[in-house]
Amino acid sequence: VQLQACGGGLVQAGGSLRLSCAASGRIYSSSVMAWFRQDPGKEREFVAAIRWGVGLTYYADSVKGRFTISRSTAENTVYLQMNSLKPEDTATYLCARGTSPEKNSGAYYNWGQGTLVTVSS
Repeated sequence: VQLQACGGGLVQAGGSLRLSCAASGRIYSSSVMAWFRQDPGKEREFVAAIRWGVGLTYYADSVKGRFTISRSTAENTVYLQMNSLKPEDTATYLCARGTSPEKNSGAYYNWGQGTLVTVSS
């Protein structure tokens, strides 16, 4: 299954963006879909995850209350609604598929390409 992320762009602080990650095939109910972000030279940072079958969500403390992860099982797509964006949210955002909502990127075995989010102050 290939993952295709899109929706990044340039936005002012306080603004919003919605990222999408579409899977080329079916995502099984036992899967977990997640968003990570990465700055050049830094490790990937967990942002949010969702259990595909039941829709349980998990968030990093840094985005809790501002970001919302959701999914469309019919379209095999996971979303990340980002509100109240801050300059420190600037990063390349990547979607990933795994089997457990881990914060460790090594737990995920299927990655999409990134989409760049730039938040200006």
